[in-house]
Amino acid sequence: HHSIVSFYHGIFVFSCYFNESKGILMIQTSTIFWVVIFGYFTLILGFGSYFARYNRTTSDFFFSGRRFSWWLISMSIVATGVGSHSFLKYSAKAYQHGFSSTMTYMNDWFFVPFFLFGWLPIVYYTKIHSIPNYFELRFNKWVRVLATIAILVYMIGYIAIGFLTMGKTLEPILGWDLYTIIMVVAVISGVYITFGGQTAIIFTDLAQGFILLFAGLFVFILGIQYVGGFGSFWNSLSPEFKLPLAHFNKPSNFNFVGIFWQDGVAGSVGFLFMNQGLIMRFMAAKSVNDGRKSVVFNVLFLLPLSTICVSNAGWIGRSISNLMPNTWDATIKLDHVFTYVASIITTSEVVFAFIIAAVAAALMSTVDTLINAVAAVVVNDVYKPIVKNRSDKHYLKIAMIVSAGATILGAASTIFFNNFPTLYEAHGFFHSTVVPPMVVAIFLGIFWRRYTTWAAVMTFIGGAFLMWIGSEYPGIIIAPFDHGIVMDPDHPYTYIRALYNTLICLGVGVIVTLFTQPKSEKEIEGLTVWSIEKAREYFKGSKPNDEEGDKVEVMWKQIEGDDSTVSFSKSDMEKMKAKMGDLVYLSDKRKWLGGLKSIHSVFGEPHEECGLVYLTDGQLRQGLFVEGKILVVEKEM
Repeated sequence: HHSIVSFYHGIFVFSCYFNESKGILMIQTSTIFWVVIFGYFTLILGFGSYFARYNRTTSDFFFSGRRFSWWLISMSIVATGVGSHSFLKYSAKAYQHGFSSTMTYMNDWFFVPFFLFGWLPIVYYTKIHSIPNYFELRFNKWVRVLATIAILVYMIGYIAIGFLTMGKTLEPILGWDLYTIIMVVAVISGVYITFGGQTAIIFTDLAQGFILLFAGLFVFILGIQYVGGFGSFWNSLSPEFKLPLAHFNKPSNFNFVGIFWQDGVAGSVGFLFMNQGLIMRFMAAKSVNDGRKSVVFNVLFLLPLSTICVSNAGWIGRSISNLMPNTWDATIKLDHVFTYVASIITTSEVVFAFIIAAVAAALMSTVDTLINAVAAVVVNDVYKPIVKNRSDKHYLKIAMIVSAGATILGAASTIFFNNFPTLYEAHGFFHSTVVPPMVVAIFLGIFWRRYTTWAAVMTFIGGAFLMWIGSEYPGIIIAPFDHGIVMDPDHPYTYIRALYNTLICLGVGVIVTLFTQPKSEKEIEGLTVWSIEKAREYFKGSKPNDEEGDKVEVMWKQIEGDDSTVSFSKSDMEKMKAKMGDLVYLSDKRKWLGGLKSIHSVFGEPHEECGLVYLTDGQLRQGLFVEGKILVVEKEM
């Protein structure tokens, strides 16, 4: 069976050769491959352009009018979290270390409760435009400046890793210079991101989320079939390869304690708490409860599924190298494992092109969110405080220009990350050094009422200085924290530096807090986990109405009136247990729209026409409501 497969692969349309000048195993393709790839990109650009028409304001561009259902947010988050770097870096580690590679992807559950009941309701109810905006409310404008710098560095670095990943995916296929590929990909992906905004991103990510999950599982199925079935696959792997957890402190570049601190703490907490793109996705949800549902669904179901999707190519590659050493080229670069495995196991160039297109989908799904987030931070935290009292149309134009600039800057930043042996090491170093000050400041700000403004300043500045000292003298400063891990002199403590950096920033924040004066309880109402009810009150503008009522279905009638309120019959308001001034959510009854055609509003003066809601022309245009379509209405608070 193996000899027949090897023979077939040898005469198949793909052929491989080693490019000595580049040190890369090249994969040759034909015209049909590029027809599929460019067809995919054309489809995505068209999809994004279509939904760009829903951007009328900066609120639409950044937050999609806070209108979408949990299931739509869930799938778009998968597409954002499972970036193209996930396929490449986890395939590389899976090829090296086996099933223990899944440890790096299964740590998000650890801090999810803190996010669900702390950070998410705070950012939603305070209606902040960006994470730095929270720091000004909680502390002052100077802390906001520091947070802005930190968040921009974080997001630009993430964008760079995404572009570098796509370059490395296409490098063995195109044979072009790596940076030429990166610039071409940046131009293509930047087009629809710049003009699409958050609504276009959510809907393209919905499609791409399904595509990349299907493609990842498809690779696993094809790989199992290629090696002769699951039994053959399983028996070809060594017992150590099947271990679910890595060794405690070895090897130096992949161990249990290092993975926990780097990926579980710095990585996962950074992604959940300071990834402006992810936060904006939750702020596009129709309610806090829908945001919570999407998080739980992701952690319990979609995240484990994603883990298999992004890691299995490495497992298949190891099985092939053990069963069919003549088929596998041992000189393959680790970051090319995914692409090489996909080229071996596919028996159709169309299928191979589809898989590569799925990786492209993953890239665009991650990068589009981050570029949109950079635009949100720059416009709201840098540009608006300087250039005040301009029209919303002006700020929307600036957001588009910033999106294009972020794309260019991200592509240029790939030069730094290309110095690491693999994408995984590059990503790990990035998490370990950029995330700790910001995460510590967010956590202490949310959960410790006494945390002071001066402590926040010193967490950023003093923490960064001590982190730099540690990087200069790792053998002296970081060694006491290393848990017995042997230091790699070329990349010292790539993993465990996350522990040192986190503890240093935490220590600075705590010590300075104990010697400085905190803000009063009144000044921080609604900004900590201890006063979320106050945040809810600020969000509504009055006391929340938590009396549970029923949803109702109504038809709409256009009237002249105030765009800020909507009018229902007295009987419908009684069914919903609603009072004048309560918040209300109206959406098209068709659930598959996910809230695309919907609005938030306020209950106004009731009328006598049961089963009807009075809406103004402005509300109809905002909600995109269609004549004759039933609306589902629910009281919010």
